[in-house]
Amino acid sequence: EVQLVESGGGLVQAGGSLRLSCAASGFATDDYAIGWFRLAPGKAREGVSCFSARDGSTYYADSVKDRFTMSSDNARKTVYLQMDSLKPEDTAVYYCAAEDPYSGVCLDNGHLEYWGQGTQVTVSS
Repeated sequence: EVQLVESGGGLVQAGGSLRLSCAASGFATDDYAIGWFRLAPGKAREGVSCFSARDGSTYYADSVKDRFTMSSDNARKTVYLQMDSLKPEDTAVYYCAAEDPYSGVCLDNGHLEYWGQGTQVTVSS
């Protein structure tokens, strides 16, 4: 079974940066998707960034384009989310999530199979 463990959250001032990490293991196929989702109080879970191995593409929410960057190590054992120019509205619990095999829906999929425990990101104004 896929296992995901997030780390790197914290408290930062607006305009600051954080890098989240997701240690991933247990993928059974090469046809998978993995990404970052966030949940803020009173809001629905939102897809932030998602990578599809099938498509070979990384997708970003419009709200974070040009500010957040998703990357991984060579073996894709660790996935990162570099967050720059943070805004108070970025405050949320951030989750690493994955699907194996890929269903065909990535960024907009709020029902991925596997989820990490989440890491809190708080941006002060």
